[in-house]
Amino acid sequence: MSDSASQRGKSSKPALLTTPDGRYIVVRGRLWRTSDPGLDDARRQRLVDDLMDARRSVAASRRAGDEEAEHKAHVAVDVVKHALGERGPVWWSDGAPDFNRHMARNTPYADWFAGQREPL
Repeated sequence: MSDSASQRGKSSKPALLTTPDGRYIVVRGRLWRTSDPGLDDARRQRLVDDLMDARRSVAASRRAGDEEAEHKAHVAVDVVKHALGERGPVWWSDGAPDFNRHMARNTPYADWFAGQREPL
């Protein structure tokens, strides 16, 4: 195993770039809200499993050309994303605004982001 692979541990995925407050990950310069850290591990895992099932349903219905099934699968994805706290009302309570889906350079995270290098 290479040094870089052993440093990452079992996963071969690079670490996500996460804002200092833990509210967002950054993907291609865009902020995406993280799931609610207040969820217990078992609930979070069930929701992630449900999310993956719903995403697979989106893909399968799209391949099949079934627009009604695809719509239902998209609704299922949205329901789970809300339950995870990634959409809908924010999970933090300090009154800070939500910058979900905003480009980091256009938010209060701009200075922090300018000093970062996104994982490949």
